[in-house]
Amino acid sequence: MSTQATGREFKNRIYEEFARVGKAISSPRRLELIDLLCQGPRTVEELGRQAGQSIANTSQHLQVLRAANLVESQQNGHFVTYKIADEKVSDLFQSLRLLAEDRISDIERARQVYLEDRGVGDAVPTDEMKKRVASGDAVLLDVRPREEYTAGHIPGALSLPYEELGSRLDELPKDKEIITYCRGPYCAAAIEAVRALRLQGFKASRMEEGVIEWRSRGEKLDTVG
Repeated sequence: MSTQATGREFKNRIYEEFARVGKAISSPRRLELIDLLCQGPRTVEELGRQAGQSIANTSQHLQVLRAANLVESQQNGHFVTYKIADEKVSDLFQSLRLLAEDRISDIERARQVYLEDRGVGDAVPTDEMKKRVASGDAVLLDVRPREEYTAGHIPGALSLPYEELGSRLDELPKDKEIITYCRGPYCAAAIEAVRALRLQGFKASRMEEGVIEWRSRGEKLDTVG
């Protein structure tokens, strides 16, 4: 009797392997962890803090992602640091986001309600941001945590994490527009930073794109160290 797989068995096996990736990213918690790791490597503890979940739950979700070869880990003393396995993982996340935005209208409705509640208007297009910064009329501010800025940031951007904004306002020029950016269109820090800056008398706006979108445009990122 032949032990060779039939065409049907072969296809079943292949689609089962494809589904491993689909199952791994089927959790909103794991999608957020991928989004965070697209910004740069992080420890389990930091990922849990940023995602608002326990270290135990974060670790469990990361194990699922690692089993599907979407993330990699490295032991550093008492800490375990994770990173995305490949830039294709970042591409997958962005493609999923763009598809969801195109097919699910509730996403845009939720975004608009959030922006209206905070009185923040339309974002500055990326090409327009580049013109304003190049002309000296604006300063680009990266409000992500410092380790994300270190791992990769838009060239020319200054690092001022949102948590430190209130205590470092005197470092910002009041005669120029402040353009903030964070992790992309659904990162609240850039929106909240604009709101806080305007309340302090600054001319402030935001850019919707983050480093993932910047990289997908073929632009290079700067790193620290």
